[in-house]
Amino acid sequence: MDLKRNLGLWEVIGLSIAIIAPTMAMAFNVGLTAGSAGTATPLTFIIGAIVMGIVSLSFVAFSRRVPKTGAAYAYIGASFGKRAGFVAGWAMMMVYLTFGSGTVVLVGSFLDAAASNYGIHISWLSEIISLAALFLACTLAYRDMQFATRLMLILEGISILAIIVLGIAILFKAGSQNQLSAVPFSPAKGIGWGGIGAGLVFALLSFAGFEGVATLAEETNNPRRNIPLAMLGTIVLGGIFFAFASYTQVIGFGLGHMKDLANDPAPLNTLGERFISRDFASALSVAAAISAFSACLGCMSAAARMMFALGRGGFCPWTAKVHPTHGTPGRAVIASGIIAGAGIVLWGSFIGASAYYGDISTIGVLALILIYLGVTIAETIHAFSHGNLLWGLFGLIGSIALLWPLYSSIYPVPAYPGNLWPYIVVAWFVIGWLITLAKPNVGHADAVAAE
Repeated sequence: MDLKRNLGLWEVIGLSIAIIAPTMAMAFNVGLTAGSAGTATPLTFIIGAIVMGIVSLSFVAFSRRVPKTGAAYAYIGASFGKRAGFVAGWAMMMVYLTFGSGTVVLVGSFLDAAASNYGIHISWLSEIISLAALFLACTLAYRDMQFATRLMLILEGISILAIIVLGIAILFKAGSQNQLSAVPFSPAKGIGWGGIGAGLVFALLSFAGFEGVATLAEETNNPRRNIPLAMLGTIVLGGIFFAFASYTQVIGFGLGHMKDLANDPAPLNTLGERFISRDFASALSVAAAISAFSACLGCMSAAARMMFALGRGGFCPWTAKVHPTHGTPGRAVIASGIIAGAGIVLWGSFIGASAYYGDISTIGVLALILIYLGVTIAETIHAFSHGNLLWGLFGLIGSIALLWPLYSSIYPVPAYPGNLWPYIVVAWFVIGWLITLAKPNVGHADAVAAE
């Protein structure tokens, strides 16, 4: 039985935006970036947008040639063979699972921040709230993908609007006090380009998953047109929004207070109360919680479809079954939800939501950089071998650009436990390769030469 093909352009845009979760990214990743890049945080996001824009062109090229469920799984398999494709798909499944599990824990955390504005503390309920949000996200992904994608787009749109209102308020007040500055668009003193390189990992995390929409290729009408438009549109609009939102946060906290921004678990809540009102700050925290839920919904949908593609390729046929009524990969959705929930219970509950998100998302983004590198290299080889010099150049530039954040994420060696994450990523890739040795026939059904 085939997956139900009923998604149009707006639905796939909804998934793409939901996975990168602009509101949640600006509520959390700006602080993480500021910890490395300092006042140059907005510049870091602009560079991140440029890098991801170039990388996205390789995905666009492949999505037009291989419009199949699996994204990088199918793309890398089409260029380097089904074993390499399987390893890429195996890694992408981990990426979406880590992002889904990492973002949903912030639902309870953001709601706790909103309640704390009124003296109500629900931190003891945060984990239960997050697990309930994960269950709801998986239920929506299981039953109706068309409704789920539309809901993602609406929820994220409302949340983005709230941040834009806050940003305008900050700029208006800062402008009236002559505090606007061009400093955030140049390397920070004492930190330089090295700090930007380290912060770029978190900037890329904000864009990470833009390609997740390609996992819906077999459920999308006219995928050769709609999938590329969704990916490019997400990068362009996301880049503009991230530059605006990160700049206003830096200005809002003040150029001399980057440590405060880096250490604030809810910077939008702080700025909302400082520049508008306590009620608006609470609304922003609720909006961030909604964005985190939307991101979880998008990631779990993508994770399930990657698991479905792996199962269809011979890894685990049980996950390759399409629900007879809903036309979704129901079993894969259930399995993905169980794995994501286990991470929260067995790891997140011991270290807290913020640390869990930072740790597990870093693992995911390191794996994602390697996958992006594989796709850009594959596109470079394919384009040059077919005489498409411009597309080959885009792929080559994208490959080179990705080496910067990859190198900066492992050297200087991060403090414990961050120094362990690269080893976990490598181990996961090795496990995937060992599976191909144990099961030589695994591989994407469409891992053939893409012309």
